[in-house]
Amino acid sequence: MRTPSAHGTRHALLAVFALTAAVDLTSLAVGLAPGHTVAKPLLMPLLAAYCVASGAPRLLVGALLCGWGGDVLLLSDAESAFLAGMASFAAGHVCYLALFRAYGSPRARVGLLAPAYATALLVTVVALWPDLPAGLRVPVAGYSVLLTTMACASAVRFGALTGVGGALFLLSDTLIATGVAHWPQPPRPDFWIMLTYVAAQFLLAGGTTRALAARPGPMATYGEVRSTERTTPRSTKRPTPRSTTP
Repeated sequence: MRTPSAHGTRHALLAVFALTAAVDLTSLAVGLAPGHTVAKPLLMPLLAAYCVASGAPRLLVGALLCGWGGDVLLLSDAESAFLAGMASFAAGHVCYLALFRAYGSPRARVGLLAPAYATALLVTVVALWPDLPAGLRVPVAGYSVLLTTMACASAVRFGALTGVGGALFLLSDTLIATGVAHWPQPPRPDFWIMLTYVAAQFLLAGGTTRALAARPGPMATYGEVRSTERTTPRSTKRPTPRSTTP
């Protein structure tokens, strides 16, 4: 059981995250570049700290910190920084996929979702391909495959809340790709990119921690497992055959 102080820490971190997100989005909405530059790099570390305080698995924390690396790199307009940022986000998607595989369980029929996501992937890549810079076509296509797989798995393995997060991540990065391809953009495109991205990461993190916390038994979260290991002495008695429930 978590102590009141731990509960308060979690709420404080979540409140600071929400405030920082509001500052970032407001800065983008009014065109205040310094506010975005300061606020954006703080978002994922704050969300990761909230997840740590919630006893989340390391893979979730790793995914968020990879997102932080991508956030910092994409503050630069250089193509090399864009590629490095995309690689950092790709590493985060690998963490998410490993997380879903290790802790998730099928909640939606993959036969229904996979064709829809595969179709969206194919249509998007084919449409963007001619307008992307030649040096970015293959990296963007490869990243898109990984991102779409993560988005689909988030819904299949952890349910609706994380599924919406995965879909919003896909939307956010599609907006970035259309900008790179010089397609027409909505007013203040960076605002919409960050709005969908912040919501995506929050829903992925919140949906994961909620799903794990709702599980019965000591396997609810990584933090509870570690706590159990530290506080419960191991029995020296050898188990007899068939003494445990399969």
